[in-house]
This record gives sequence, structure tokens and C-alpha cells, in this order.
Amino acid sequence: MLEYRVSARRIDAHESVADCKDATVVLDTDIKGRRDAFNPAELLLAAVAACMIKGIERVTPMLKFDLRGVDVRLIGVRQDSPPMMASIDYELIVDTDEDDRRLELLHQNVRKYGTISNTVAAATKLQGVIRRRT
Repeated sequence: MLEYRVSARRIDAHESVADCKDATVVLDTDIKGRRDAFNPAELLLAAVAACMIKGIERVTPMLKFDLRGVDVRLIGVRQDSPPMMASIDYELIVDTDEDDRRLELLHQNVRKYGTISNTVAAATKLQGVIRRRT
């Protein structure tokens, strides 16, 4: 089994940081919010997006899938009581000339083998579509 390690610390009432490997991410932990950092919900959405993109990077060579680029757009809906992400909708936009069947095969692989997306899907409604960039 793999292990992942991240450490986070409060800098002050407006900022915290998370460290992993040689990277540092500024966290929006200010009660009023910050425009220049991701809050916890946005970090969750970014983690799902990164998982999907990494999954695409992993399977495209195996599928011999011709790919020029990928965009992921996510919308998370938060409920208040109890506070949680009630749902996450995503759109995978793929720049490719592959046919629709191959595009759907890519989507199936992303859904089946994503560590973070599978974890999130077990906890909330995760649904989305894949489409070709026009």
C-alpha cells in the first residue's frame, strides 16, 4: 500500500500552508476568505481534477489515445446541515480527434481507476460527462 504525507500549519489568522515533498501550497483558512488561495472545498475539487488528469496521463499510452489537452471543470454543492459536499459535477473537455467510442472508453478508465475520485464518489454524488473540445 502507498502512503502519502502532507503537513500543514497555521501562519496566522489569515493563512496556513501545506507542505509535501518540495512543494508548498498556501491555504485559505481566513474566516473571511482569501481570493489568492484555495479554501478546503476548492482543494477537494482541485484534488479530484488532478486525479482525473493524472488518470488520463496514465491510461492514454496504454490505450494509444491521441490527446492534445484536457480541461476539467467542477462544481461542488455544499449543504449546510450537516456541512458536507452534497454533490460534485464535472466536465472533462478533451482535445482529441479520437471517435466517440474511444472518448467514452477514456472516461470509463478515469472513473474506474481514480484513487481520489473513487474515494470522493464513495462519500458523495460524483457525476460528470466527457466531451470533445470544439
